Amino acid sequence: MKSALYDSDFYAWSREQVDLLRAGRLAQADIEHIAEEIDSMGRTEKRELVSRLEVLMLHLLKGRYQPDKRGPSWEASIRVQRDRIEDHLDDNPSLRPLLPQAIATAHRRARLDAVAETGLLEATFPEACPWTVEQVLDDGFWPG
Repeated sequence: MKSALYDSDFYAWSREQVDLLRAGRLAQADIEHIAEEIDSMGRTEKRELVSRLEVLMLHLLKGRYQPDKRGPSWEASIRVQRDRIEDHLDDNPSLRPLLPQAIATAHRRARLDAVAETGLLEATFPEACPWTVEQVLDDGFWPG
């Protein structure tokens, strides 16, 4: 059953759907849109992982290729991102097998960001991530 609220008042639609589901009134629920929203939530969790990895990878790259500019904020950013990534993976353990691809995507984006932020040539930064998944997430690993 399609609900007109879905397009006009998403919050009201979501409350209505929750009430219908909790009451076991599945025949009246907007199953098509509920499925769409659940699918979207899953993609959001994956994007969150890649986004946090991108920030982490940017700082790892900058630390590796501009070691003279390392400072407390650089180290803090790396520590914070690693901690938040671990929390995110604890909340979403099924994302762990996706880490190699997520790191590759994050590295590709971080490489472009590193070029823009450092002024170094793109060729300075490796095309593929030079670190293993374990190194990227290891609190004791610092590049360079």
